[in-house]
Amino acid sequence: MSYRPERLAEAIKKEISELLREELKDPRIGFVTITAVEISKDLRYANIFASVLGNPSDQKATMAALQKAQGFIRGELGKRIRLRYTPEITFKLDRSISQGSRLIALMEEVKGKGGLSDE
Repeated sequence: MSYRPERLAEAIKKEISELLREELKDPRIGFVTITAVEISKDLRYANIFASVLGNPSDQKATMAALQKAQGFIRGELGKRIRLRYTPEITFKLDRSISQGSRLIALMEEVKGKGGLSDE
């Protein structure tokens, strides 16, 4: 069993996070966190999951800006990570963090109404 896809996914996650923080100057890109990267077994395709803080319109604008910057990001990945083929990248919105915070808020609301006890 090869660990190369996992190592490559971590390297891509690190490099894209750095690119978003330092290189991309698009004002539509808000507070973005790269949460995961999934690489195909042949290392040709990468799904990049991004969590965006803000309301749905901010999330939509940020994802549109990331889709538009795919070519630039892929080119920079090719320069930074030495591979025979740079993977085709696709950005996907990761809603797990916002769903988790909503669930915590609902639990706090129920707890505040006396629905749950701390026993």
